[in-house]
Amino acid sequence: MIDLCQHFTFLQLHPPVNILPELFWTFIKVNLLSTSGPASVGLLYHEAIGRFVTEDQFIQAVGLSSVLPGSDALQLAMYIGYAAGGIPGGLVALLASILPPTLIILGVTMILHRLRREAWVGHFVEGLAPAISVLMLFTAWKIFEKGGETGWMGWAIGLTSLIAMGFKVPERLVVIIAGMLGIILLSS
Repeated sequence: MIDLCQHFTFLQLHPPVNILPELFWTFIKVNLLSTSGPASVGLLYHEAIGRFVTEDQFIQAVGLSSVLPGSDALQLAMYIGYAAGGIPGGLVALLASILPPTLIILGVTMILHRLRREAWVGHFVEGLAPAISVLMLFTAWKIFEKGGETGWMGWAIGLTSLIAMGFKVPERLVVIIAGMLGIILLSS
């Protein structure tokens, strides 16, 4: 007789107890060590692959969270938490993802409110932009490189997407069209 709970992971309401603290501390660490949602993807890649999800699951989760409305990082956290620990795992990963930035932003807001006229604060924020941009490019390259053997068609989809973004086509539309092109051109 087939055990339906093995085949339908969405019914998993009682994950292994030891996975929940591990999920919590992993997402606390990722959110404390990264500067933004997209920047956290690179760190999460190294933390989650092999522990909570496979590389294929991670790549699919990144693609799906890019298409859905809302925060990519929170959707990715919920997906990984759910894959590792069912509904409780998704909730724990979400809580651990929301908690650090919420507490930090409250503290920083209180401090910046007192220091808002200081010039170094503006220069600090300006200095973050190039570092975050490079981190996002590096992460995008890793995901593209691991995304499968797409050959020249994959490069064509990527280049077309870049050109579309240059013409200010909405990002979500570019991702959806690129996915549909992948279905049409890369199905063999």
